[in-house]
Amino acid sequence: MNAQFLPEPVALPRDRLSRPLRDLRLSVIDACNFRCPYCMPEDRVADGHGLDSASRMDFDEIEALVRGFVRLGVRKLRLTGGEPLLRRRLPELIARLAAIEGIDDLALTTNGSLLGTHAAALRVAGLRRLTVSIDALSPAVFRRLSGGRGDVGDVLAGIDAAQAAGFGSIKLNCVVQRGINDGEVLPLVEKFRGSGHVLRFIEYMDVGSCNGWLREHVVPSSELRERIHAAWPLRALDANYTGEVAARHAFVDGAGEIGFVSSISAPFCGDCHRARVSADGRLYTCLFAGQGSDLRGALHAGPDALEGRIAGLWSGRADRYSELRGRAPATTDGRSRRHVEMFLIGG
Repeated sequence: MNAQFLPEPVALPRDRLSRPLRDLRLSVIDACNFRCPYCMPEDRVADGHGLDSASRMDFDEIEALVRGFVRLGVRKLRLTGGEPLLRRRLPELIARLAAIEGIDDLALTTNGSLLGTHAAALRVAGLRRLTVSIDALSPAVFRRLSGGRGDVGDVLAGIDAAQAAGFGSIKLNCVVQRGINDGEVLPLVEKFRGSGHVLRFIEYMDVGSCNGWLREHVVPSSELRERIHAAWPLRALDANYTGEVAARHAFVDGAGEIGFVSSISAPFCGDCHRARVSADGRLYTCLFAGQGSDLRGALHAGPDALEGRIAGLWSGRADRYSELRGRAPATTDGRSRRHVEMFLIGG
């Protein structure tokens, strides 16, 4: 192509703490078939809540939005929900996104209950990586943690189906709550050690405003690591890249690795380069943000307007909630401010 017809280079934005924009987490739907108490408790979020299908971005909007983010430096794209496998014709969307030049990593987070049906189609469409949430192996504990709606057998079958479809090392996320599912930690490790999958334990976070979060329900990663190390010795590993949220550890006996996400006990805001967009096209610059900023108006005004809008919002970003947690004056429920619900923007 003649140089005079090449597009003008785009200045890649950095936020007020000099953090680049590298990772987009895009919710394709706000609905979910589970009612996990730490995310979407049934007594606070009724069936039929939230957006109607007309309010969600369509596939053309999503593709145009992602192209705008890629022009501004995004290289990793993760599809979230709600439960993204509830979005109709999802493999079609994934095929369109996988074809966008510049995306180096296309992943999806799911509760795994529908994965057995969809894993092969997702792989064919171009999805490269999967993360599956699994908070217990005990059928009774799992069912309780899914709000009475989930069967751990379906999730395990989904993991097997994904592996058979060609997904290699699947990340398995477990949110640990003291007195609720911390007794599931060692059984989960025993189950997945040596499987090639990477189990990650996540400290229970004060995401959203409806989950009744209390600090005493948090089990620090250091405590979990000591428990696991006593049964199967661990050694620390280096991060794969700057800003990786999970601290990596390998089993000394060679049976793979596990990770710990420690947003409460060891915040990692300083390296955060993740943006989140809800299914209705609102940008949230932090997992703990109080409100989002509309992108759809700029999206329909064209690529330049969209990129300018995103760059402007990112350049004004100064979020580091986890590092400041507890410093601001608390409200009557012990929170410093209201947070967006996790099911609107994914984890």
